Amino acid sequence: MPPIRLAFVITELWPGGAERCLANLAMGLDRERFEQVVYSLKVRPPAGKDQLVNQLEAAGVPVRFLELRSPGQILSAVRKLAGHFSAQRPQIVQSFLFHANIVGSAAASRANVPHVALGVRVADPRRWRAWAERWLGRRADKIVCVSQGVADFCRQRGYPSDKLLVIPNGVDVERFANATPIHPTALGLPADRKFFVFIGRLDRQKGLADLLQHLPDTLAANPRHDFVLVGDGPERTSLAGLAAQLKIAERVHFAGWRDDVPAILAGAELLVLPSRWEGMPNVVLEAMAAGKPVAATRAHGVVELFGQGADRQTVAVDQPGTLAAKIGDFLQSPQALSELRQLNRLRAEHEFSLAAMIARYDRLYTALAAGKEGQNFF
Repeated sequence: MPPIRLAFVITELWPGGAERCLANLAMGLDRERFEQVVYSLKVRPPAGKDQLVNQLEAAGVPVRFLELRSPGQILSAVRKLAGHFSAQRPQIVQSFLFHANIVGSAAASRANVPHVALGVRVADPRRWRAWAERWLGRRADKIVCVSQGVADFCRQRGYPSDKLLVIPNGVDVERFANATPIHPTALGLPADRKFFVFIGRLDRQKGLADLLQHLPDTLAANPRHDFVLVGDGPERTSLAGLAAQLKIAERVHFAGWRDDVPAILAGAELLVLPSRWEGMPNVVLEAMAAGKPVAATRAHGVVELFGQGADRQTVAVDQPGTLAAKIGDFLQSPQALSELRQLNRLRAEHEFSLAAMIARYDRLYTALAAGKEGQNFF
């Protein structure tokens, strides 16, 4: 039997949660049963931030870049991608993230691709996005949601319920569990400092400004601990200014984008995630795999990651003061940290392995190719 031809479409391939998930999936599927090509709407990432592309290419997965540079090129991207599809003749298009859902679906329709699966990976509150994806969903075979929280969000906003399918992210547990801890000086901290960390895009979605407002007391009560923010984004300048205004600039460190996240997590006391909305944050899974406690809001998809450890590690989305207090409690309770380290590590290994994620997508694509899109996959 010839392999099933797959086309994966994503907005870009800079290192990120959704991007790593796609790369792991494309590389992990059985190459004798699947033949896949990855399409990125944007340009190839610059050297130093092209690890995922290099990994895909080293694994023999072709990667194509449509070089979309502005929203005004969307129609051009659809035409270009449809041309690629006509040459590849995929049986299934799987898109990841909003813009890829739009372009991938339109190109698949133009090229007469038999099956389309959308990928909804965040409970984005912007209603115009929900309207667009809801409309696309009526034409798709399946809408793959990254968590039950995202699936519930989609259902509440009128997405076709019979097409919603939950496939959680998977994490390479060994990559994070076996990482060598980073030395504080590599992050610009004094050698004797401990730190707790945020890792992600410095964007309004992440709720960092609200958390910073409540951190002075937490930092004052924990003089040996600093806060490290790893990542970049539109709020970096304003957050640095806020830290200075609050007189905690010497305790809040902006590390920028880094490619050594496993080492950073290994060296941190805990991960902090003050998000307003999410889907299923990969960084939380990575922290769990590293055996780290997490202090997070109950954004979509977060609670279901922790299982029985959820109440101890989460607060309501609109309670940054409570989150800051929880961070302080963790830093002053070595026993609680030790218990959660083991609990999180085991849950990541048993419930969210890469193998489990890949097997679920395998069943989906096999059923779609066989014309059994209406079956219950799991």
